[in-house]
Amino acid sequence: MARPKGFDDAAVLEAAVDCFWNRGFVATSVRDLGDRMGIGSASLYNAFGDKRRLYAKALEHYLNISVRERIARLEAQQAPIDAIRAFFAEIIERSLKDPDRRGCMLVNAALEVAPHDADLRAAIVRYLEEIRLFFERSVRAAQKERTVLGQRSPRDVSRLLLGVLLGIRVLARSKPDRAFLEGVARPALSLLD
Repeated sequence: MARPKGFDDAAVLEAAVDCFWNRGFVATSVRDLGDRMGIGSASLYNAFGDKRRLYAKALEHYLNISVRERIARLEAQQAPIDAIRAFFAEIIERSLKDPDRRGCMLVNAALEVAPHDADLRAAIVRYLEEIRLFFERSVRAAQKERTVLGQRSPRDVSRLLLGVLLGIRVLARSKPDRAFLEGVARPALSLLD
């Protein structure tokens, strides 16, 4: 009979997210992970596989509790264009309240890991596409409601918004200034008027 794991998967995944988010994939050792997660390296390997697989699971967990939660909440509670504006406002606010300037774990993964790992790159591209599709759905819905000019391509606008979002997350790590970050977002958001 197999012994029970003796730990809460969600709690240890949260700890892994925190560890990877603070140090990045390369600089995080299995020992760092085990210490932060409160489990031994044998238990870590048995439960999650190797460091790379744990990173993939931690990134997916981060997406669920951060990006996907935000998109679902805003789509359910806001008009389409207001949802996009609220998304950017929350990202800027979150960036400003990040004393360690960790940025976004997904953006960090795109910069650090994606160039060197084809499988993780494919996952990161899918995750970024989820955000872009949120923007595209919102623009299409607003065009249908006639709350935004219908001449711009929703796909092109969504690509621009994704690029601006990623830029904000990167810029905030070195210059977490509200006026600056809002100024970066403002021209792109003005396309929604």
